[in-house]
Amino acid sequence: MFSKVLVANRGEIALRILRTCKRLGIETVVVYSKADENAIYRRLADQAYCIGEGASAHSYLNFRNIIATAEIADVEAIHPGYGFLAENANFAEVCRDCKIAFIGPSIETMRKFGDKAEARKFAAANDVPVLPGSDGPLHEVIDAVDVAREIGYPVILKAISGGGGRGMRLAHNDGRLRTAYAAATAEAEAAFGDGSMYLEKYLQHPRHIEVQILADHHGTVLHLGERDCTIQRRHQKLIEESPSPAIDASRVGRRLRQEITGAAVKLMKKAGYTNAGTVEFLLDSDGSFYFIEVNCRIQVEHPVTEMVTGLDLIEEQLRLASGERLRYRQKDIRIDGHAIECRINAEDPSRDFAPRPGKIELYCPPAGRGVRVDTHIYSGYTVPPYYDSLLAKLIVHGKDRPDAIKRMRLALDEMILEGPPNTIAFCKDVLGHTQFIEGNFDVNFIKDVMLY
Repeated sequence: MFSKVLVANRGEIALRILRTCKRLGIETVVVYSKADENAIYRRLADQAYCIGEGASAHSYLNFRNIIATAEIADVEAIHPGYGFLAENANFAEVCRDCKIAFIGPSIETMRKFGDKAEARKFAAANDVPVLPGSDGPLHEVIDAVDVAREIGYPVILKAISGGGGRGMRLAHNDGRLRTAYAAATAEAEAAFGDGSMYLEKYLQHPRHIEVQILADHHGTVLHLGERDCTIQRRHQKLIEESPSPAIDASRVGRRLRQEITGAAVKLMKKAGYTNAGTVEFLLDSDGSFYFIEVNCRIQVEHPVTEMVTGLDLIEEQLRLASGERLRYRQKDIRIDGHAIECRINAEDPSRDFAPRPGKIELYCPPAGRGVRVDTHIYSGYTVPPYYDSLLAKLIVHGKDRPDAIKRMRLALDEMILEGPPNTIAFCKDVLGHTQFIEGNFDVNFIKDVMLY
């Protein structure tokens, strides 16, 4: 196990990683931007270093400053969290060259799955279902039109280097596709420095299902069940739960769960994957499922898996990155009860969830049995305008889904957060909606049912 780790991230995930490191007796180092000078994780780490101005390009994306800090602090490993440099193979390569362990999968695996079109081809080559679409990158808009006509509208454009819903556009005809292609490539170029696109058939009413994977350097790959991440706004997740209400305990449901988790494990074994990762799928209403992508990092929604399995996924990442074998076999993994996570964001739901940074005037978290809050905010904290709008993750665990929904609604009622507009009341509205309670929803739920 490592003795000293640098956390190359901010916000709640930096604090989350620090807590596990401290419990394991690992010395901690954090980096922070000038905008995060008052961050609580800066105070809780053993060492803290300012690495630049507020803008991400000058701080949390600054290879040179982060590596220099790691060398000055003499750390053995860097944990990238999620976002920023978490799936950046070039950064991982620099870490390797500097003899610093990167807590994540291999550089080769990151590159394999970092190109979404190549990942799709790899999945298809290994008999994991994929949607009809382009065989690789689209070179110009006429290529997109040709593929769309062949597979039939509607179609969706996706950025090859994409993430977080950026660089995605839906089209129902040639004219809309041409307009969407120009907008999507421009957005992808600005967000990722790569405007390359691919195209897939668009499913009208799917659910978003993902499978959490752990894999060691000795050939063992395990799954920790599935998460349902269907409740989304602007292609970005807002509420997640485990297990999925779309996969019941019937014989058909058990077979579907085995097929999805089996496909995820097979894909990761074929790829030689190591550490924690997530395989994402779309689940159609007829029970068919299709590969979307692999996330080569810890996910924002990892706490729901922790709540139903009892595992600490950050600890598992640290152990795996240090070369340890997995301490469990597949039969040892048990899913206990039901967990739900609500993302509490500094956003205005009435204005298409536009970010609203500002000062937290008063914050009081909920508590009680089965309630967990992962956050970095406090009363008087000012939310910077430079980063993601996530303020807190509210997670509950119940004996079953109805119990978890009840606990979440009570926790949302108890949560006090005065200052910027946020998603607390909106999440409560979703949790109280009949279709959500019945488990009858798809990825269009917020847009079509909640009318936001």
